[in-house]
Amino acid sequence: MTPHMLTRSLDRGATIFLLVVAALGVLIPLSNLLLPAGSFLQVPTYLVALWGKYVCYAILALSIDLIWGYCGILSLGHGAFFALGGYAMGMYLMRQIGTRGVYGNPVLPDFMVFLNYSKLPWYWYGFDVFWFAALMVLVVPGLLAFCFGWLAFRSRVTGVYLSIITQAMTYALLLAFFRNDFGFGGNNGLTDFKDILGFNVQAEGTRAALFALSCLALIAGFLICRAIVSSKLGKVLIAVRDAESRTRFLGYRVESYKLFVFTVSACMAGVAGALYVPQVGIINPSEFAPGNSIEAVIWVAVGGRGTLIGAALGAVVVNYAKTFFTSGMLAPYWLFMLGAMFILVTLLLPKGIVGTFNAWRDSSSERRPAEATRSAAAEDGVTEPKMAE
Repeated sequence: MTPHMLTRSLDRGATIFLLVVAALGVLIPLSNLLLPAGSFLQVPTYLVALWGKYVCYAILALSIDLIWGYCGILSLGHGAFFALGGYAMGMYLMRQIGTRGVYGNPVLPDFMVFLNYSKLPWYWYGFDVFWFAALMVLVVPGLLAFCFGWLAFRSRVTGVYLSIITQAMTYALLLAFFRNDFGFGGNNGLTDFKDILGFNVQAEGTRAALFALSCLALIAGFLICRAIVSSKLGKVLIAVRDAESRTRFLGYRVESYKLFVFTVSACMAGVAGALYVPQVGIINPSEFAPGNSIEAVIWVAVGGRGTLIGAALGAVVVNYAKTFFTSGMLAPYWLFMLGAMFILVTLLLPKGIVGTFNAWRDSSSERRPAEATRSAAAEDGVTEPKMAE
């Protein structure tokens, strides 16, 4: 993927989006760290962490839009890849606690001491090193997606059947991670993190740096998605979405294309989960809940399927609404409001916010030359012939 390919894939809207994300990634941390507390322009630390969580959700939405909007793969289990990336980062953070835990064990996390583990499970080895944990953030979700996709796409499972088995996959992982003997903290999950790369997780500077890294990851993820969908590969993906049987008849190995983009999407979701965990401070099996994956699909639908920018925007808009409406009298009715939002968008804005805006802009740009041509013809005394009565 060359720099020329990346720049060639950017249009005006994509450039503006990247500039806005880059500006927020710089200005918000600087505002939090440099301006005095109580200043009108100073961003409090809790807002930095909250907006950082929104950015991680935007990366997850991008990963779903890549496969759903451009390849027609509706995954209702992408929350599993998000959670696996989060657990990989959480395991590294737990290994950094050392003797500062409640039980003071230099090797075993507190929950393992409480459950009478005699030694560290083999799959925890290596997570005391950051580069290994960062590699697992990509490898574990990517490997699961590759194996799952190889079996599903090779069997030509499509449509609602694929959506159902992706949901079954994430529910199976939910049940597995709830077990105390699985070695991941059971119902409580992983929490009480202290350091990341030697820096205090709770410090303002660390939270600001994590927000900036999340914005950088969003930019990188967006550029990767744009490079894919604007290339020849992207044209094949769209052909698979619109006419899979015809694309296969033309000689394309549809399963290979779907497997590649599904694996890339899972790796992106894993990165989003890894950045999410240190900013939120906990990862537990509830992240595997099928409802989370369904909600992420709603973000993409609200923002605009097949637009990338709309997916990120939808994630931010819906989660901001969730934060706003779940903190007051309307909190018990949030799920009803979310369902109503999805229904209204489906009926009134089937292309989503950004998709509808793009369609309106394109129609306006096509209308202007036609109106200019008619006005010029009228000035020259030329009129369109009328139908005979």
